[in-house]
Amino acid sequence: MTAALRASLRISRNALRAHKRRFAGTFTAVLLGVGFLTGTLVMGDTLRGSFDTMFGEAAGGTDAVVRSSRVVTVPGDTQGTRQPVDTALISRIERIPEVAAVAPKIEGAGQLVGKDGKPIGGQGPPTLAGNWIEDPRLNPYRLAEGRLPARSGEVVVNRGAAGTGGLRIGDRTVLRTPDPVQVTVVGLATFAGEDGMAQVTYTGMTRADAEKYLTAKPGEAASIQVRAGPGTSQQDLVAALAPVLPDGVEAITGQDSADENQDMISGQFLGLFTTLLLVFSGIVLLVATFSIHNTFAIVVAQRTRENALLRALGASRAQVVGSTLAEATVVALAASAAGLLGGIGIAAGLQALFPAVGFPFPEGPLVISALSLLLPLAVGVVVCLGSVLLPAVRAGHTAPLAALRETAVDRSGGSRARALAGTVLGAAGAAAILTGVFAMPSLPLAGAGAVLALVSFVVFGPVASSYAVRILGAPLDRLRGVSGGLARRNALRSPKRTAATATALMIGVAVVSLFTLFGASLKATMDRTVDRSFAGDLAVSAPAFGGGGSGLSPRLAPALAKLPEVDTAVGLGKGVAEVDGQGRTLTVTDPAALAKGFDLGSVRGSLTGLGTDGIAISDTEAGKQGLRLGGTTELAFTDGEKQTFTVRALYGQSELAGDYVITRAAWAPHRARDSDSLVSVTFRDGVPAATGEAAVERAARAYGNPEVQTRDEYARTAAGAIDMMLTLVYALLALAVVIALLGIANTLTLAIHERTRELGLLRAVGQTRSQLRAMVRWESVLVAAFGTAGGLALGGLLGWVMVKASEGTGDTPFAFAVPPVQLTVVAVVGVVAGAIAGWRPARRAARLDVLRAIAVE
Repeated sequence: MTAALRASLRISRNALRAHKRRFAGTFTAVLLGVGFLTGTLVMGDTLRGSFDTMFGEAAGGTDAVVRSSRVVTVPGDTQGTRQPVDTALISRIERIPEVAAVAPKIEGAGQLVGKDGKPIGGQGPPTLAGNWIEDPRLNPYRLAEGRLPARSGEVVVNRGAAGTGGLRIGDRTVLRTPDPVQVTVVGLATFAGEDGMAQVTYTGMTRADAEKYLTAKPGEAASIQVRAGPGTSQQDLVAALAPVLPDGVEAITGQDSADENQDMISGQFLGLFTTLLLVFSGIVLLVATFSIHNTFAIVVAQRTRENALLRALGASRAQVVGSTLAEATVVALAASAAGLLGGIGIAAGLQALFPAVGFPFPEGPLVISALSLLLPLAVGVVVCLGSVLLPAVRAGHTAPLAALRETAVDRSGGSRARALAGTVLGAAGAAAILTGVFAMPSLPLAGAGAVLALVSFVVFGPVASSYAVRILGAPLDRLRGVSGGLARRNALRSPKRTAATATALMIGVAVVSLFTLFGASLKATMDRTVDRSFAGDLAVSAPAFGGGGSGLSPRLAPALAKLPEVDTAVGLGKGVAEVDGQGRTLTVTDPAALAKGFDLGSVRGSLTGLGTDGIAISDTEAGKQGLRLGGTTELAFTDGEKQTFTVRALYGQSELAGDYVITRAAWAPHRARDSDSLVSVTFRDGVPAATGEAAVERAARAYGNPEVQTRDEYARTAAGAIDMMLTLVYALLALAVVIALLGIANTLTLAIHERTRELGLLRAVGQTRSQLRAMVRWESVLVAAFGTAGGLALGGLLGWVMVKASEGTGDTPFAFAVPPVQLTVVAVVGVVAGAIAGWRPARRAARLDVLRAIAVE
């Protein structure tokens, strides 16, 4: 170790010992950022490992799965839809010497109704029903209580679903398949030792009931499970099965099937879950970066004379820079190590919290990989050192003559060069945004413009802070007298420091505002979609966020149509097919009644004459496919059949009706099962709304008691998932805002240390303790108000860009909406939080001893 390096380390050690409190805010910011990142990585690894173990144990006895090789995948559905297989294959498979056991797996959507009459589950994860497989090695479920179903109407329910719905052995309830089926719970089951597979619900039935309620016709199964005999590997079993399987049927190993199921869970849900948390970790670390930079910038400014004396005594620039970076390294390593421990604690807390709030993830030990420890540690150190680099370089450029100066307050920031740079960046960002949104719609270009706008805000901040503080603080002279005026002048002392302190809060508020605006715009879009497309008086639905529920019985709409109060009741069913080689969702309905329950815009051709070989297509989709009225298109279904359909109608609006409409008669030969997602009900003329709604509710009870709502209620329910998303976003962003407020508190604490003599003189000339506290608090409020105002402006801009850029990703035009109440709450919370951040520094300032403060040099 060189003498210069030893000297730098000695200087750093002495500085850390002498000024431990100065780095408390930096330590806390790094700790929280690293802790959040570590918790995210550890939680993701733990969940992934738990699901791996669960699926591995569940599929341990299944050596091969026989299924249809024909699959249609529509946008947004990674698994696709497969045609059932013929259970007659079982007799062929049983004769293969390598086969020890075989069983059909009949599976479909089946949603249980709880003891309170409300459906269980369906908010994303699927609600499954199927035949109970008697071979225990082929069945991932294990009977935990009661007995197996032996007669029609008897079911086994996974224990988690039973607990959620308040069901016990012997209880009678309804199973929506989607036709309502009266069932009796005779047993409770577990999945690989757990009460259920996450939030998936399962109902096990007799094979006869499963064929009756879950398949289009008897003799069909979703797949056939096969167990190999002793000494036969999974690959050998698949090879032995291949010769007896007809065209369109394939065999895969049990391990491949388990991997597909694991990918479905971890690739979709866990991938989205961890990505969301990692994004917020990045936001937290970005906010921490500004807080750390600001702290070290102030410390370096305060130590100008100290660094100048070191330079005068012979210390080189490299030694001064090295000592500053060494201080940051020690703080970064200590805070990152503490953050690692905190992150592991966060992951353990989340693992215990999720089941309590309705997310029963599988239990298991925490999985702590080397990556989950090394990556956050490296990120914490890099973020801290990167934030300190510029202040360290600035410290190295301290001139020895600066030791003669009385004070080292940083007054830079409002230079013309900075103003010019901020203006240029802002103009470039605005040009990119306008080009990417209007002239040449491009999401990457609009995103690049948004990034330039963010950089412009940061660069222009010190220039803007002078004007903003004057405007925001103008009322303080009248409202708070001398204390308010002094607070405003203190905030104006160093525009660069004020801007740097407020920037962290600005970013937090900007992200909150961004998601608030985007969420409000999504809700406004849904409201407009319902207003534009839904023409009925009532909507009957089986709410299922993410398509996890069983849907509605296709017999419900015809039953409601027969009511004397009802003029029209039309249901929307779903089917899938490949249209000219591309997977597409089909709307299966009564086209003649469709236009009465839904607004289709301008309709050309005839919806009444589709028959079994006609199709109606939206104008938008017809334009993409190059189809015209009277033209033909080929549909390929999952059963391998292909049929040419004639375009007999074109319509303008497709938000609720979808892009392709066929009759139920056309869909019937190819369907696996039938269900509706929504029924629109229109009353006869003169029927009071309350009377009609009561009649529909009475009739709907016999079909599983689905939800009956008015148009406005249906629109609010459709937007309910957005409120859930915003609640989660606000909870995650709270940490970023906390770090920003810690940065404000730390800056004020350092400023008080810098102004100790000044504060003592103010007390000596008559300023009371309460006036001094008020002055510090109002300075904090002004900084927070500047950050909040900038965050609202930046968040509003980014929200507008996101909404406008999203218009090109779908057929439904977005409606940009500004929620004044929510944004006002964000503004008030930001300002109030600023007052809270200044509370402790204000108390500390008021406790200063007057004589000692005056004596400070």
